[in-house]
Amino acid sequence: MPKNKLVLVVGLMLSILLAVLIGYRKWHANDSLAARADMLALMPQDASMVTYLDLAQLRSSPFLAQLFRWAPQPPQDSDYAQFLQATGFNYERDLDRLALAINRQAQSSTAFAIAEGRFDRKKIEAYGARYGSLKTADGKTLFAVPLTGSNRKAFFTFLRDHRMAWANDSSYFFQQPRYSSSEEWQEHFVRLAGSPIFAVLRQDSGAAMALSQAPGGLRSPQLAALLAQLQWISIGGKPEGNLLRVGIEGECLTESTVHQLKEVLSGLVVLAQMGLNDAKTRKQLDPELREGYLELLQSADIRQLDRGTSKSVRVVFDVTPKLLQSASKPANAADPPPTSR
Repeated sequence: MPKNKLVLVVGLMLSILLAVLIGYRKWHANDSLAARADMLALMPQDASMVTYLDLAQLRSSPFLAQLFRWAPQPPQDSDYAQFLQATGFNYERDLDRLALAINRQAQSSTAFAIAEGRFDRKKIEAYGARYGSLKTADGKTLFAVPLTGSNRKAFFTFLRDHRMAWANDSSYFFQQPRYSSSEEWQEHFVRLAGSPIFAVLRQDSGAAMALSQAPGGLRSPQLAALLAQLQWISIGGKPEGNLLRVGIEGECLTESTVHQLKEVLSGLVVLAQMGLNDAKTRKQLDPELREGYLELLQSADIRQLDRGTSKSVRVVFDVTPKLLQSASKPANAADPPPTSR
């Protein structure tokens, strides 16, 4: 074959291969987004919190590999080991996506989840059949299995071969759908479309208290009071190379609350940096952990947003490998004493 024709043929083949690869990536991305939207649409509308995890996307991230490497490895639970042997399902390898809704109540909390992955349906249903089964309102088979360390049961059913629904309350499967199709929930899900891991919370004092503690043991009653006035809190994480970019957004209707919250958060970042640079803290805190905290604080970007119908404060920061690696080490010294503002 003449040289110029050979070059033309090779070029044509490479162009076709490139087009196929680009098409596959677009198809895979669209398929993932469609599955995400479908799963989130099944979340109960009265949930207090909805979380979403796309492990299929995260597995390709260097950050997740480092996280698994540095995370503590607890001994395998005997019940899970039995489940693994009976069903062949390993969540680290076979679970692709998970959407979970939690409804906080006065006496207890209920949970409902949709999971997608590579399931051996026959083995999993045979495992569940050992503990009994019944029919759901729409004729699906519902299996009940005991929860470890409790006299309660969990319930699951297959929606299709690669998707199953799970709940700790069987009433989820015997009532009219109460899906989160409200505009409020959907609007928050859309804002987090680029995050393979996120949580959306309705106003909840427990969440506000958990988020009111800054790195280094710094606590702020003023921050807790402002967080308690928020109607929504959204948290999203997206790997970028070997780090995780985290965004937290608090939303309410009052501009003055949002402005105060931005000022308090900015002040706490400065105070936390000063505390980490204090001579006493330098002696008490592991140097690498201290550097990891400083990197996180230095990356913090705090902004006030106005969407017309709502006001928000958004905090974006980076969780670096240095912070993960140092945080996974056994503590050699006591943490610095908490301070208040």
